[in-house]
Amino acid sequence: MKLIVLNLLILFAFGSFAVQGAQAAENVRVQVNHQARAARAGIRVRFVEMVEDSRCPTDVNCIQAGNAKITIEVSKNGRSKTLELNTNSMKGAAIFAGYRFELRRLTPEPRSNVRINRNGYVATIRVERNR
Repeated sequence: MKLIVLNLLILFAFGSFAVQGAQAAENVRVQVNHQARAARAGIRVRFVEMVEDSRCPTDVNCIQAGNAKITIEVSKNGRSKTLELNTNSMKGAAIFAGYRFELRRLTPEPRSNVRINRNGYVATIRVERNR
């Protein structure tokens, strides 16, 4: 009986750490030339510029997926920094003020016969504590 109680206590203790870690990450959606706030982190994220978009159009078969690169400005407690993020996960994420920023999604997705308005892009950026 003591062993069961001990196991339950350990499960609840480590389970609460996992929940806290999961709550620390949040996704922020922001349109180019606009800003949004990662509320839990207290960080402002501004989508400054669409630098490049060489992603494979959704209606074409490509050898490589390509990459889109954006510039964001992040700020917290009076400090700010400009970061570059890529859709290609091989290029990694950026770090600022103890937080990790990763470009999770960029819409709209390119199509072979459609020209995208550079002011119409919307980025979904994951903001989480850097471990």
